[in-house]
Amino acid sequence: VFGYPIEITDRGRANKNPCIWTGKKYIFGVMDMEIRDAEFIENSEEIPDDDECPWPHLEELFTYRGRKGDSVQMQCKLCLPSAVISAYKTSASNLKKHIMLFSFLMLAARSQRKTTATPNKLSSSKQAKLPDVMLAAASKRVPQTTVDKLIINFICESVQPFTVVEQPAFKELITTLQPQAKVISRSTVRTRICDAADDMKKTLIAELGKAKFVATTTDCWSAHQKSYLGVTCHWINEETLERRSAALACKRLRGSHTFDVIAGALDDVHCQYKIRDKVVRTTTDSGSNFLKAFHVFGMQKDAEVDDDEEDMDALDASDHIEYHDASTILDEDSGMEYQLPPHQRCACHLLNLVATTDASLAEAMNDTYKRLFRATFAKCQAIWNKTGRSHLASEVVEDKCGLQIIRPNATRWNSTCLATERIIRIIDEKGEDSIRGVCDELKVKMLSPAEVAFLREYSITMKPLMKASNILQSESSVYMGWLLPVIHQLLSKLNRLEISSKTCTPLIRALQNGLHKRFGQMMEDPELAAAAVLLPKFKTSWTDRADVIEAALTYLKQHLETSKNEGELQRESSDDEDFFSRPLSKTLPSPFELDGYLACASDNMELLHSFPAIKKLSLKLNTALPASAACERLFSCAGLLFTSKRSRIDSVNFENQLLLKLNKRFRK
Repeated sequence: VFGYPIEITDRGRANKNPCIWTGKKYIFGVMDMEIRDAEFIENSEEIPDDDECPWPHLEELFTYRGRKGDSVQMQCKLCLPSAVISAYKTSASNLKKHIMLFSFLMLAARSQRKTTATPNKLSSSKQAKLPDVMLAAASKRVPQTTVDKLIINFICESVQPFTVVEQPAFKELITTLQPQAKVISRSTVRTRICDAADDMKKTLIAELGKAKFVATTTDCWSAHQKSYLGVTCHWINEETLERRSAALACKRLRGSHTFDVIAGALDDVHCQYKIRDKVVRTTTDSGSNFLKAFHVFGMQKDAEVDDDEEDMDALDASDHIEYHDASTILDEDSGMEYQLPPHQRCACHLLNLVATTDASLAEAMNDTYKRLFRATFAKCQAIWNKTGRSHLASEVVEDKCGLQIIRPNATRWNSTCLATERIIRIIDEKGEDSIRGVCDELKVKMLSPAEVAFLREYSITMKPLMKASNILQSESSVYMGWLLPVIHQLLSKLNRLEISSKTCTPLIRALQNGLHKRFGQMMEDPELAAAAVLLPKFKTSWTDRADVIEAALTYLKQHLETSKNEGELQRESSDDEDFFSRPLSKTLPSPFELDGYLACASDNMELLHSFPAIKKLSLKLNTALPASAACERLFSCAGLLFTSKRSRIDSVNFENQLLLKLNKRFRK
């Protein structure tokens, strides 16, 4: 029993109460090899006087604490400190139950030890070790519910298939660590993950219900002949002003990815999480289907609505009256079955277009640049091809340069910049002889000094663009107000590089033209400028253009006035007797709060707590993200889960497992 040899004896046969002999003493009675209601049979003398323990043979296990009426107060020595146990003066059943529940394993272990102590007395050293032994034994037993939860966490965190619970090695691992535990089946895993995903969604809906402003990012992804729509959600905690993020969906899209299909799927996700009226902006790439979806079903800006109202007022009520059949109008699609928030183009995708499409136009500006660019990158491409196709060539580079060559990736434009930086680093650290030796071994043409200088200047020119992209694609520390300051700073850096440039002047001008082309409309948007002003890090110091700052301040004053008037109207009482207690009057917004905010020298976000109206408007304008990189990260994680071997996984199971991995903080 519990790893100790036992002997069943016939002692106490007259009482039909067999006992267990552990090699030292009798412990308690058993019947048919099962523990049952048997009394301690050793030292069964008569009950002593009231001032003594009625069961002296139990002094090893309990300490006598006195009497209280007909009850005897005993304290267990095995689980000190513990509450006093009460037992009736003629029955030790309560004490027996306590020992059977908590101390049977300890008693068997102690009885098996060979010690010189007397049967009814324990030495102080032995008594001191009993609680430690009990805690160690208890720590080895894990409830089955905990084992099941840990298995589910392991499957979700390590993106394992559900069939992992059927593998013999996994079962052996669990049963070896916990012999009494059982491994749940594959169907149970699927059910538990589904239930956990439902609980996670309820928790996330409750968390989103506390937020006043929410932003989303979305994109489409295809793998193994299946298409999915990914949606992420972002908001700012009003108390800590920290960015919070969550993955909302990665749902299957069937059929063509037309604008109405995308609009319907995105609107369903917003309605599912009850954030349809809270989303301030949705950030996507510049795909034509997304652009049309938000153009048709997206909310119009205030300027567009005002223009429409002015056009309607200009028409005379008696002119241009036409009559139509009402039933025909109701049957037609009005385009209002879906409601999408304002749209924001991904800044990183636009920078990608600037670095690739717009930068390629530099070759048409200058023939010298064109020849130098093509000659330099033709030799670099030869090196990249050799090292990528042969392990021998890769070993040659490592032996002579101490570093590996980075190969560009067609889907990531910044990989070209990183690849050129690695070649320049090898030349700077190891000298031109190292790269010349590589070219000789690989039998490719060596870069000339002019080409090396061009490659160095090209890397310096493209580096600010790469840094701007890295800043804007951040998720936890970047707000919408970062967009215009980053673009203005990028243009400023390019202007300074243009002065000192020798061979890359056409490239710099092409990049400048591309930035003005892609971001020109955003740079004139007063809402985006106001978002930058409402960030203590920037305020009004991020640009030298006075007209942009003036437009931003005008926007802020108008919206602060609107918020103030709305608050006063909500406080107006509807009772008749209070009709004249608060006369309505046109109240102008107080400029002191905005002026006080701008006058503060602090650049910490905690400054917003001192200006409630500024804080509320800042949260509204800065909740959105300037890039949709968060959705790309969702797809990166989905790629680890949706592999070729698991391409037949059900879309619901795939989405549940993915959301549980990404939304760990919202899981119970």
